[in-house]
Amino acid sequence: MQAASPSSFEPAGAGGLLLAVLVLFVGAGLLVGWLAGSTGVGVLIGAVVGILGGIFAVYRRYRGVI
Repeated sequence: MQAASPSSFEPAGAGGLLLAVLVLFVGAGLLVGWLAGSTGVGVLIGAVVGILGGIFAVYRRYRGVI
């Protein structure tokens, strides 16, 4: 009987997760910026937070593999 193979790192999955989180935060920033009257600032803040959030999400998802 073989042991279960450890989960593998999937670069496409990591990139998709990173992109999904980034788009989610940029969209939320756009919405908040629109409500506050400055969509550009909202998108910029959403992008910065989205990049950091995406990195954190990929780290949490693949922390046992890396």
